[in-house]
Amino acid sequence: MRAFVATELRPHAARWEADGWYPHSVFEALAARGWLGVTMPAEHGGLGLGPEFGAVVSEELGRCGSGGLAAGIGAHCGIACPPLAAFGTPAQRARWLEPAIRGELVAALAITEPGGGSDVAAMRTRADPVDGGWVVNGEKSYITGGVRAGIYVTAVRTRPGGGHHGLSFLVLEAGEGVSAAPLRKLGWHASDTATVAFEDVAAAEDQLLGGLHEGFGLIMANFQGERLGMALLALGEMRETFEATLAWAREQPAAQARRHALAGLATSVEAAAAITYGTLRRVVAGLDATREVTAAKLHTQRANLELQERCLRLRGLEGHLEVERALRDARLGPIGGGTDEIMREILGRSLGV
Repeated sequence: MRAFVATELRPHAARWEADGWYPHSVFEALAARGWLGVTMPAEHGGLGLGPEFGAVVSEELGRCGSGGLAAGIGAHCGIACPPLAAFGTPAQRARWLEPAIRGELVAALAITEPGGGSDVAAMRTRADPVDGGWVVNGEKSYITGGVRAGIYVTAVRTRPGGGHHGLSFLVLEAGEGVSAAPLRKLGWHASDTATVAFEDVAAAEDQLLGGLHEGFGLIMANFQGERLGMALLALGEMRETFEATLAWAREQPAAQARRHALAGLATSVEAAAAITYGTLRRVVAGLDATREVTAAKLHTQRANLELQERCLRLRGLEGHLEVERALRDARLGPIGGGTDEIMREILGRSLGV
């Protein structure tokens, strides 16, 4: 996986960043090696391996040189596909999951809304019941992979009011009534992050994923995998930038201040690895890891952002385009997948305070 990233992805990162797009052949190349379905069921075309193997893919993608590219791949195979595998019927898995694993279909998870952010109870996209299904109207924002997606695993309100208890998931297919507009962003330039609008989109009964009005549980279950994946991705980004900075420093005149700074950065990388791998061990063992996942996500995202900035300052604020890009991309970490404030709230409640 590391060799693939180094030879097939990283050399193209700068061009794909400038283009604001990467080719679909990236998904095809990953699918040919089985890496879009590492943890997916073997009976549906996946490799059927454990979460430790999925972790390898996540961490190594962090070395690709483009947060947007890594996020686009990760959003497909690590965020949008797992609900299909976990909650889909055999027919739904055959219809959507299998082509997604083969790299023929890109999936996007559509939860966040312009006025909702982390408050999923405030969701306004609604699915009104009609004979044989629903009609969906609403808008989602910051949807990774939203432009190229063929399907949207979409959280909708199926019961007026009801807060968390009125949400469901529908798998909506790109087509009539669905429009996606790419967003301009500080970082993640290669990612087709989008605002996605649904206008009178028809959804049949067999497009309901999981139980009716049970979408909040699906959201919470999926957050755990997303947040651990973000921690692993950040760890890969930290390792890549630190190793490059260390190689640069070894070619410079000896300086105590630089040596001490690098020692601190090395410690930060190992601390991030320790908390992330410790969390992964609990997940592999089948233990509840809600608190650990939350802590790992909170720690690694801020640590990554700080490491990228400190490495850029060590090397000089101009002329190190890859570190500049990594710093911009890392800014998303403390926001996406649940803000630092949300992570602290979850942790604080888990401590009984």
